[in-house]
Amino acid sequence: MSAHVLTALALSLTLLLCGCQGQGAVGAEEQKSKPAGPPPREVKIAPAAERTVARTVSATGTLAADDQVVLGTKVAGRLAEITVDLGTRVKRGQMIGKLDQSDFKFRVDQAEAALQQARARLGLSPTGSDEKVDHEQTAVVRQARAMMDDARLTRDRSIRLAQQELIARAQLDTAEAALQVAEGRYQDALEEVRNRQAVIAQRRSELDLARQQLTDTVILSPLDGVVSLKQASVGEYLGAGAPIATMLRVHPLRLRVPVPEREGAGVRVGHAVALTVEGDPTVYRGRVVRLSPIVQEQNRTLLVEAEVPNERGFLRPGSFARVDIMTEVSQPVITVPSSAIIVFAGVEKVLVVRQGKSAEVRVTTGRRLGEDVEIVDGLKRGDPVIARPGNLVGGQPVTVVP
Repeated sequence: MSAHVLTALALSLTLLLCGCQGQGAVGAEEQKSKPAGPPPREVKIAPAAERTVARTVSATGTLAADDQVVLGTKVAGRLAEITVDLGTRVKRGQMIGKLDQSDFKFRVDQAEAALQQARARLGLSPTGSDEKVDHEQTAVVRQARAMMDDARLTRDRSIRLAQQELIARAQLDTAEAALQVAEGRYQDALEEVRNRQAVIAQRRSELDLARQQLTDTVILSPLDGVVSLKQASVGEYLGAGAPIATMLRVHPLRLRVPVPEREGAGVRVGHAVALTVEGDPTVYRGRVVRLSPIVQEQNRTLLVEAEVPNERGFLRPGSFARVDIMTEVSQPVITVPSSAIIVFAGVEKVLVVRQGKSAEVRVTTGRRLGEDVEIVDGLKRGDPVIARPGNLVGGQPVTVVP
């Protein structure tokens, strides 16, 4: 081998070794310059807690008056006075209106005169109140008895004279007939006394009716309530039964709540009720007093009625109400802070810490309990839930900080 060939081989080997070393150096630099993964995210956790709360059935309902009465007249007449208008609060027994009483007073005077006349015919004091009568002491009966006694004596004499053949048989028959007529008149007199007693009772009933009609000209409130509608004016002629005003009893109020069939099974009479109405932040409380015996077929709901005190009148019939019915005094539930709930595309989830990384857990939420939310499904007590996940997603490394 010549010197030139040896020199070429040596040069080639040197270049090959230099290239290998250069490639190794470049690879090392690339490894050093390659960026590392993101650092773990610092998070605070809030273990899912178990707490005891009352079990409730939430629904919407309507407030209604406990009673509604349309006040009307019992007798016909001209309205002389009305003392109420829309929104007037009235007490039981308070006068609402009054009819003209002139004609009714005349009827009372007429009935009193008729009663006095009937008493006088029976021999009683016209202005007295005692209606007991001894039939035998009345004039008509005494007269009839006297005539009957005279006819009996005449008959008896006629019998003795006929036995002595001093009078004809015809005269005896006449005496017998006269006695029978007198006895009939006596019985008629007794019946006349009874009839006059009945007339007295009739006249007294007519007087009572006239007085009652005079009393009925004054329309009184049958309950404590408020006027919701005025329906007549002074000077208007009203027939019997014509409405004057509509009244509502507003304390207490009735709360009517349709409850879904599956939840209505747990509702019982006596359960506490909490409700709020639009525009009023106050929470009002009541109690279930009635349950419908049937479930409505149209919407499969059970009608529940509660009684709500309304002494100050802040609540109004017809108002829409949001209602919570306390069906159980205590029930254990799992809760997490409301800030831990992530909602995306209608799906609720939380992030928990597992093996140093965040993990998504789909949950089903229930009631909001202050700053916490009830977890119906998806977590158990003690699960480490990230309190404020922000833009954190599942699978990222995290570091728990106190």
